[in-house]
Amino acid sequence: MIPSEREDPAMRDPTASPDRPVLARQRAQLIMQVRSGVLTAEAAARQLGVSRKTYYKWERRALTAMVEALEDQGPGRPPQPVDPEKAALRRQTEELQAQLTVLEQTEELRQLLAQPEKKNR
Repeated sequence: MIPSEREDPAMRDPTASPDRPVLARQRAQLIMQVRSGVLTAEAAARQLGVSRKTYYKWERRALTAMVEALEDQGPGRPPQPVDPEKAALRRQTEELQAQLTVLEQTEELRQLLAQPEKKNR
């Protein structure tokens, strides 16, 4: 049997305990038992030491999270959040590279024009 929230403060605040995954697994197990008809919501709530309303809130959150987790994902890695500073630096680098290319081409043309013209015989 799972300790009630009244006996175990970690049940009330899951972030307060290193047993957080264990508690979540126990809640999930009870939710699955209720959904499969093995337990009633009232019995599960009693085992968890919470009201039926709280039990149903947890059940709704769990089922919503499960549906979201099972939705089709796009291929590949999810896009990384854009860092505005990095994006600005990347644009600036591209602009400077373009300017450098133009300057290099201009210098090459100057050198070609400065060379004496070779005459054909």
